[in-house]
Amino acid sequence: MLLSLHISNYALIDHLDLDLTPGFGVITGETGAGKSIILGALGLLQGRRADPKALKAGAAKCIVEGVFSTEGLDVDRLLEQADIDFDPEDAQIVVRREITAAGKSRTFINDTPTNLSVLREVSDRLIDIHSQHQNLLLAHETFLLDTLDVITGEPEVRGSYDKAYRDFVTAERRLRQLREEAQRNSADQDYLTYQLAQIDDAELDEDEQDALEEESRTLSHAEEIKSALYHAGGVLQSDESDVSSALRTAAAALDSIAKFLPEAEALSERLTSARIEVDDILSDVERAADSVDYNPERLAYVDDRLSNIYRLQKKHQVDSIAELLALAEDLRNRLSAIDNADELLAQAERDCKSTRTALRSAARQLTAIRHAAAKEVEDALIETLHHLGMPSVRLCFEFDERARPDASGNDTLRFLFSANKNVPPQDVAQTASGGEIARLMLALKSLIARKRQLPTIIFDEIDAGVSGTMAERMGQIMQRMGEHAQVLCITHLPQIAALGASHFLVRKEEDEHGTTSRIAPLDAEERVQELAHMLSGANLTEAAMANARALLNS
Repeated sequence: MLLSLHISNYALIDHLDLDLTPGFGVITGETGAGKSIILGALGLLQGRRADPKALKAGAAKCIVEGVFSTEGLDVDRLLEQADIDFDPEDAQIVVRREITAAGKSRTFINDTPTNLSVLREVSDRLIDIHSQHQNLLLAHETFLLDTLDVITGEPEVRGSYDKAYRDFVTAERRLRQLREEAQRNSADQDYLTYQLAQIDDAELDEDEQDALEEESRTLSHAEEIKSALYHAGGVLQSDESDVSSALRTAAAALDSIAKFLPEAEALSERLTSARIEVDDILSDVERAADSVDYNPERLAYVDDRLSNIYRLQKKHQVDSIAELLALAEDLRNRLSAIDNADELLAQAERDCKSTRTALRSAARQLTAIRHAAAKEVEDALIETLHHLGMPSVRLCFEFDERARPDASGNDTLRFLFSANKNVPPQDVAQTASGGEIARLMLALKSLIARKRQLPTIIFDEIDAGVSGTMAERMGQIMQRMGEHAQVLCITHLPQIAALGASHFLVRKEEDEHGTTSRIAPLDAEERVQELAHMLSGANLTEAAMANARALLNS
């Protein structure tokens, strides 16, 4: 239920704080006083589009915030999925919308920023605003089917059908994908085989490309490399220059004076180390020179091998042999899938058949309990509508079978209605007047309220087109609904207003700063005066006051 409502800077409301109570409450006020503004603000908490024009003139930001009790409304799972903090023991959540003059909108649940899709899903469990356009739902098949599913009192049957339908859709999608893949792969089989053969014939080694590229560079510059090595060896050791001998001679000279100059020994050792290193270098240079030979046949082979690797990489848009090998494995898998396509298709067809059988069984169970619920609804609605001034009403649900089950089941459904004697029932959208549909929807929602925990229900002038005794009876139905849910009714009829356990008055005030809408709860005497105004107009009379007291006392 809605525990409290805060609105600031929205339309004609500058500031409003309202505490609400369980049961049946009424909201009254003159036309244009601002009742629709309150509904608009509540609509923001339902996730409706935010219009910056709704901001009060001159305000930078408007805020609408509602505190809801969630007890029995099954919102904990939704909050958990949306990663919104909540305390299950507290059983309350705070929903807030903020709209700036620049048109930016922000949404919070328990001070956690969230998006409108989450808000809409959560608010569907919290509040139901029944406006006159919602009466059109009587002609909507999905609404009628969902209503029957609620009335059955067996949600597990609908749950079983929903699961069977999801399984069938999944199996059917899998079968369709396999068929498309088989058709596509079969057409590509020769090309895939050719691509795989090209890679396999290359007999690639994941580590060979770097070695081949290095060998190609060496072979391509063999003469230049050999010449440089010979030159380096000649510089290190020749008739004109023998670096090793020179270092040996220098070390011996230093050794001869070591007994006179202590550091000479260390210098001699360093020269000896340098000579050994030079000898090693000279040996490596000579070995490298001997190993390098210009081999045009080998160079041609290496370059051809690299060209083949580069061609395959370019063709398949990859940069390494590892990627080519991975591609080959993928091609092998695709070709294997083509070879096994018949087996996979056969299994998918078996899965599709079994899920279809399960779906039809679940659909039959769902249809059976819907037929039983339809009879219960028909009898209950007729009884209530007799009470609401339709003594000759006849109505029924007309079932038919779908060509193919969908998410709602295997049933098509029409609601047939007649309020007049000797007139056969016809589609409700074509035969019922506005007042008749309003009474139908009220009777239907009162039936639902007895079957399950409902959120806060707000009726926006559901009494349109009725008056007098019928208005009082509609009020009595809403009053009884208030025993199972929090019910608020915006009304212009004193017969309904008198039945509320609580009464709020919306009024418009004007001063030098502009026009402002206010809403406030009425005490006992204020209720008498408001009902008297509703009965007699602006001029209060003793008769109107007495009539108002009589309404309240009755």
